[in-house]
Amino acid sequence: MKLLGYISASVILLLITLWVLFWSYSHKMYDVGYGISFSAEHATSLGLDWRQTYQTMLTDLHPNYIRIAAMWSDIENSEGTYDFSNIDWMIEEATTYNVKVTLVVGQKAPRWPECHVPRWVDGIDSDMYRTKLLAYVRVVVERYQENPAVEFWQIENEAFIRFTFGDCAWFDQEAVYSELALVRHIDPDRKIIMTDSGELSSWRRPSKLGDILGTTLYRKVRMPGGSIFSYDWLPAGFYRLKAALWHKASNRFFVSELQAEPWFTDSTPLDTSIEKMEQTLNPDILVANIDYAKHIGASRVYFWGVEWWYFMKTEKNDNRYWKLIQETLLPLH
Repeated sequence: MKLLGYISASVILLLITLWVLFWSYSHKMYDVGYGISFSAEHATSLGLDWRQTYQTMLTDLHPNYIRIAAMWSDIENSEGTYDFSNIDWMIEEATTYNVKVTLVVGQKAPRWPECHVPRWVDGIDSDMYRTKLLAYVRVVVERYQENPAVEFWQIENEAFIRFTFGDCAWFDQEAVYSELALVRHIDPDRKIIMTDSGELSSWRRPSKLGDILGTTLYRKVRMPGGSIFSYDWLPAGFYRLKAALWHKASNRFFVSELQAEPWFTDSTPLDTSIEKMEQTLNPDILVANIDYAKHIGASRVYFWGVEWWYFMKTEKNDNRYWKLIQETLLPLH
């Protein structure tokens, strides 16, 4: 019993020491450039005209940076036939408003169901799957490698997260290395972003493989059973020191997703009350999230939730979130 008590006391002391260390590195404020992640598919799922949503984001919010995905399921919905109309249009609009684009390629892309793989891959063997995957990656990179609006490539989205979820039965993690090698061969001058979970991963492999590390940053999440878990107890220095551990200086460390919308599990904004949504995201929480992100050591922050802000503004007559982001971004222009 004495040994058990000694071990317990040692663990508690270690945790307190680590918390104090993280807290001591949480006070410095960094200059942050802001961007927005956008999903045409998600906007459509909310009943929105995705092109109108995208244009309004560019003209009304004036982001300096956006992140969009050239999803395999969209680009090559029919085997061997490539359709770039949606991505071409988004990049052309970004060019018009002098907005720099991070373009995501690969099996996984931001937004549910996580993996965005065409249905025609069902039934093909793993070798052919990888051949087809790399052919799609090649076509996308070769199409946009000369486009000055494309600032970075992002290869996959949270490729090395330790658990699987979403529609990812076909996800080939080992293919990520081949994707990286291919993109570096085709376009050696552009930097590559690799992303990971902020709280649930070590960042080891994404940090080593990518030029820039992108982390998610979620502060209040809803668990599968419906309860809410908050990360408010975690000092900002946790992220700063973890980035330093993998030698990622501020200019090579981004927040790829800053929580700026509620957390949904088995529901959507279409069937969730405003009261319930505000349990995980309300204007006060959003302000706190923005302030917190300035202290983690990242040089750029991409907001996650523009489709929801526009949904709230146009469908719920609630423009608080839209205005708050607008006020955050306008001083930068």
